[in-house]
Amino acid sequence: MVNEPGTLGRVAVAIGDVGANIVALEGFVVKGAFLEDDITVYCSSLDHQEEVRGAIEDLEGVEIIEWDDRVHSLHEGGKIAVVSKSVLEDMDDLAMLYTPGVARECRAIAADPARSFTHTIRKNTVAIVSDGTAVLGLGNIGPRAAMPVMEGKAQLFKHFGDVDAFPICIDTTDPDEIVSLVQKLEPTFGGINLEDIAAPQAFDIEERLAESMDIPVFHDDQHGTAIVVVAALINALKIVGKDIADIKLVTAGVGAAGIAVMKMVMALGATHIIGVDHAGVVHEGRKDLDSSKRWFAENTNPDKLEGSITDVIGGADVFIGLSAPNVLTVEDVRSMASDPIVFAMANPDPEIRPELIKGIAAVIATGRSDFPNQINNVLAFPGMFRGALDARARRITDGMKIATAHAIANVVGDDLHAEHIIPTVFDLRVAPAVAAAAKAAAIADGVCRDA
Repeated sequence: MVNEPGTLGRVAVAIGDVGANIVALEGFVVKGAFLEDDITVYCSSLDHQEEVRGAIEDLEGVEIIEWDDRVHSLHEGGKIAVVSKSVLEDMDDLAMLYTPGVARECRAIAADPARSFTHTIRKNTVAIVSDGTAVLGLGNIGPRAAMPVMEGKAQLFKHFGDVDAFPICIDTTDPDEIVSLVQKLEPTFGGINLEDIAAPQAFDIEERLAESMDIPVFHDDQHGTAIVVVAALINALKIVGKDIADIKLVTAGVGAAGIAVMKMVMALGATHIIGVDHAGVVHEGRKDLDSSKRWFAENTNPDKLEGSITDVIGGADVFIGLSAPNVLTVEDVRSMASDPIVFAMANPDPEIRPELIKGIAAVIATGRSDFPNQINNVLAFPGMFRGALDARARRITDGMKIATAHAIANVVGDDLHAEHIIPTVFDLRVAPAVAAAAKAAAIADGVCRDA
């Protein structure tokens, strides 16, 4: 930009006039009649980015030398790396860490394979496995496009649970191939986190791997979601003074996450559950149900109701949404029982906008960070695997899931109120509490290797 008084002010005004926000000025470099400055601007969308660029380019005496999207910049080269834990500075280090010393460790593990859990990266390493068929908010984008999500998951594992995790995005959607491939990874990892695999294959893959592998297998979309939703529900019911055994619960979304959540809610005592999918109420008379939805139909909807969500929501105490935007109306919520609980967790757009039912629903939760009560799996999976690895658990049990849900709920403690039923993702008390609960439950359930 030209080095004249007011030029930077004109740039700032132009950016503000199109609704964008300057969040950082990196400093000036004066080059005679001109000066350069790096400006960081928050935009609301890709179209908004172009609007901001156009507004700046229209200014006389101002030129954009280069620009980039910070999201893309942060992903360039990937978001994770492998680092060495051992110092390698001289021949003595080399002799112990590699040849010839490494042979002693190899022979020790060959004689006692369990040693691989204490003297290799298996002690603290989890594989994040995905075929990219059901990436949250994006759908079936394939394994290559899913990789940034899995890298991000690995970052969360490390940041919140100090668990080393590595993304394994696989180029097949055949359940048999996925099962076979993951089974072959067992000598390298201490646990398996399945991620973004579409239903109903997700159920089959998780069940087969959990039965056949001697390390914990956890499908986060199912069980991580279930743990956090149930934690939030435990606290929401405290606020409205209702018992889980007495409630009527309607859920929208009967996929992998929805069924896992409902199984856990049933385990805690709920008996009156009605599910709705894209075709309406799930009931035994429908001919279009896959095996998982068939199980759901046989174990829910005690009054054999049919129709739409509007036909069954009346008198419900709780609505849990894991489906699609705008499937619930204000009138639907008005028809619910007194002090209704609404968890609208479709992302990025919820089943109903929270502001539409403020003052109608007693408790509202979403999957978004810009509303109170964000239900986020980050509260569960880092601590769950931290506890499972510390306990040297062979598998994840139902007892571990329920224990961790209660642990998350208990972190809220005396701060419980309608807009704080669940801890925030950056509450540093959560992961240790979850890890301790998971470890204790694993020991109680008898699924741990000998120390």
